[in-house]
Parts: sequence; structure tokens; C-alpha cells
Amino acid sequence: MPDLQQLRAEAEAAIGAAERASELEDLRVRYLGRKSELTQTLRSIGELPPEQRGPVGKQANEVRRALEALLGRRTAELEAAELDRRLAEDRVDITLPGDPPLPAGHLHLVSQIRRRMEDIFLGLGFSVVEGPEVEYEYYNFTALNHPPEHPARLPQDTFYLAERVLLRTHTSPMQIRAMELQQPPIYIVVPGRVYRPDTPDATHVPMFHQLEGLAVDEDITLADLQGCLLQFARQMFGEDTKVRLRPGYFPFTEPSVEVDVSCFRCGGSGFVADERCPTCKGEGWIEILGSGMVDPNVLDYVAANGYDNERVQGFAWGMGIERIAMLVYEVPDLRMLFENDLRLLDQFGAGP
Repeated sequence: MPDLQQLRAEAEAAIGAAERASELEDLRVRYLGRKSELTQTLRSIGELPPEQRGPVGKQANEVRRALEALLGRRTAELEAAELDRRLAEDRVDITLPGDPPLPAGHLHLVSQIRRRMEDIFLGLGFSVVEGPEVEYEYYNFTALNHPPEHPARLPQDTFYLAERVLLRTHTSPMQIRAMELQQPPIYIVVPGRVYRPDTPDATHVPMFHQLEGLAVDEDITLADLQGCLLQFARQMFGEDTKVRLRPGYFPFTEPSVEVDVSCFRCGGSGFVADERCPTCKGEGWIEILGSGMVDPNVLDYVAANGYDNERVQGFAWGMGIERIAMLVYEVPDLRMLFENDLRLLDQFGAGP
């Protein structure tokens, strides 16, 4: 029978001197494997005299448990040391770009157009203001010449959150809110989300973005509105763009006009390479917004703040930001702007 204490001392020394995990595995096989002296001793206990079996078996099992515990601790020590070494040698500078570098992100098409529209009107002397998407009925309808019994109110009178609280159907409520806070003159544009009960199709969705404009001052005429929108159209669609005003109807403007721009794809001819222009459908003109002179009834709601309709006049307009984005980027279906399809969005990273 081997001297188990000597075997234990020899094994502990060898395990303590090991510097790699592979060495420990070899030592595990050497001292605890099926052909090791310790294992052979445990297997041959039955051959010993009865009075030796208990003491030898107990001692052999103690040695085995001690060596297994030592191997486990030494393995953990070497693995921790190896991890520390790798962390020190393979340190990664997380401030460096990936390899290959990931493509830089960019603004969504709607955000690009919104910022471009804001920049144009800032250059024309307007300020950008924003308002709440959850609005009171008073600001969304009543103060904008939409009394409860008005027929023009019915198609949009929806999405209520409480009896007189709803999701705004246009950004026009900020006309009243801004005039309540500021005496004339006032020149503002109001971008933001709006909500309407529209069935989704190629040109309609129940949530979209609008940019409202308002100017109130002395001696303002419809010609000022036309000149303002002409400058916007030329900066957005090209210097040769023309505008056309057509009679229209909106409850909070009088007179009201629909505004068309000459087609910037075909130059207003209605044809591209002897084919009907797909942008203007051969008409030569594209409708982009509704506008008009601020109705005196609207100014009456803020008359106490200096908006005397006998002294000041104003004009207002509203246009869909998605509508402009569709025209600029030639997107055929409004719903594509909300699908987050990278095949579409990645095409316009450089902006319009």
C-alpha cells in the first residue's frame, strides 16, 4: 500500500506549483484518475485485513477530497489570473469606431423637411412656437370660429379624452394661445403632430404633422400672404417656382384660398419626356396648402389683448409636412413614411 500522507504532500506541492490550467488537468489525471495510486488503493481495500479496511479507506477518502478541493481552488486562481492578464493585454478602447464602422444615423424624412421648413420661415422673420397635442375644445374649435353647431366642425369633432378635451386636429389652436400671450404684431409658425379620423390610404393617415403659420400686423393684405408663400415655395422647390391662389373655404379665414405651386418636376408643362408628369398628373400645378386672411371673428376672441379687427389684419396658412416630404422625395404613398422601412429611409441620409 502507498504512503497516503506522502502521496498527499507530493500532490499538494505539484498542484501549488502549477502555472497553467492544462498542467492542473494533467495532475488531476495523475493523482485522481482511474489508474492513479489513490484510486487503486480505494479499489483494493477489500483485499486488506478487516482491521485495516476502515482506517485505510477513511484516510484515502480524506486525501481524495483534499486534493479535489485543492485542484478546484487552484483552477479558480489560475483562471482569474488568466482573465486579468487578458484584460490587461487585450484592452479595448471603446471610444474608437467599430470595424467596419457603423453608418452614421440621420434624421427621418419628415424631421428633415420640418427643419427645412422652419429654417425658411425663420429667414422670413417668423418665430417657431409649439403647443400641446392634448387640447381644449375651446382652442381647437370655438375660438377658431368653429362653434358647436358649425357644420365644418363635424368631420373633425372626435378623439375626445374628456368632455371638452381632445387630441388636436390641427396646430391652429396655438394661434389663439400665442395671441393671448403676445400683443400684435405677431409672426409665428407652429409645427407639430395632429390627429384626425382619416382612414389610412396613399394620402391620408390618422396622425400626421402640420406646420401652421400666422401673421397679424397693421396693413397686411392678401398680397403679403402670396409673397410670403412664394418665397417659401422658391426656397423649397426651386427658384423658378410660381404660386397660384384659388378660392377656397376655411372657417377661420375670410377670404380663404387654396395655394398651388407650379410643378417643379416638369416646369409646369405637365409632361416629362413626352409622358404625363407623375408628380402633377399632367396638370402643371400641385396643391400644397390652404390659407387666407384671418377672420375678424377669430380676432374678436383676443380683442382684449390688442387685436382690434378694425386696426390689425392677418393671414394664416396650414400645410402637411408629410405632403411636402412626399413631393420633395417623390414618395408615392404617405404610409411609407411611417413604416420604418430602411430600404426607403436609407436613401435620404444626406437630406433633401
